[in-house]
Amino acid sequence: MTDQMQRIVLASRPEAHATLDNFRLETAPVPTPGEGEVLVRVHYMSLDPYMRGRMSDAKSYAAPVPVGGTMEAGGVGEVIASNHPGYKPGDFAFGMFGWATHGCLPGDQLRKVDPTLAPISTALGVLGMPGFTGWVGFNEFGRPKAGETLVVAAATGPVGSMVGQLAKLAGLRAVGIAGGAEKCKLATETFGFDACIDHRAFDSAADLRRAIASECPDGVDIYFENVGGKVLEAVLPLMNNFGRIPVCGMISWYEPKEGEGEGLTAPMLWRTILVKFLSVNGFIIFNHYDRFGEFLREVGPKVASGEIRYLEDVAEGLENAPAAFLSMLKGGNKGKQIVKLI
Repeated sequence: MTDQMQRIVLASRPEAHATLDNFRLETAPVPTPGEGEVLVRVHYMSLDPYMRGRMSDAKSYAAPVPVGGTMEAGGVGEVIASNHPGYKPGDFAFGMFGWATHGCLPGDQLRKVDPTLAPISTALGVLGMPGFTGWVGFNEFGRPKAGETLVVAAATGPVGSMVGQLAKLAGLRAVGIAGGAEKCKLATETFGFDACIDHRAFDSAADLRRAIASECPDGVDIYFENVGGKVLEAVLPLMNNFGRIPVCGMISWYEPKEGEGEGLTAPMLWRTILVKFLSVNGFIIFNHYDRFGEFLREVGPKVASGEIRYLEDVAEGLENAPAAFLSMLKGGNKGKQIVKLI
């Protein structure tokens, strides 16, 4: 076993947009597990939009990554040393190991992964936090009913694709929004959406709204919010009375473009919520992990059978994680963005 590991740390906080200069690749000694701890050689790590928020020191629901600290990430890999009775070398485990080739955590902070059920990389996407986020938001806050219409942006991402597929299984019309004709084709042909609209084909929210309206002739009952910006501005007036908006993210505002969602004023937003009796629920997934076992029992067999499909965008090598992350923030990924480390 090598005695050196690699990690990527936050070199500096972004001033506006994140750049490669905000990251630094370092070498460090592989940690030795203490009492109750487990050492894992990470095979795959996850890249997710929330990490952009961790790069800022603005007050949020979670502490920022300190300058010089390892970037935060979930990873999955093989146990190579263990002082915990629940894990032995050769087991596979998921944990918050960070942007690193190795991670050492208490065994009670890990989740064992069975490689015979699905590829271990799915623990980062369709059977991990993103898929779980889509499942919780759709079921708990979307409160779907057969025959309704759902709209979700980032439709080919791990959250959006889960939401769209769950909607179809529940008997809803599922309309996706994605960036580019290729992604729209993936949404309909791979994930089974009834329709998908290329938001890049429209310069204004008003034009995008007309395109969405044409695919949602009965209005929108559920808008799963993970983007914000122009898409939210376009969808909001199309919401039906008593519609539901689960809010799990707003990626377009993490790295904002000039004028993005500028027509979405607070009076417009609040008035629409009031006069259409909308239910808008923000949720952070770590408040719902008591339901993770239920999620795996329901969704795991559907993934194994192919009833729920998934797509992974794999970058090779830890050194390429920053570029893959920045590309993802601009919509450059197709499916769940992961980094293969071994």
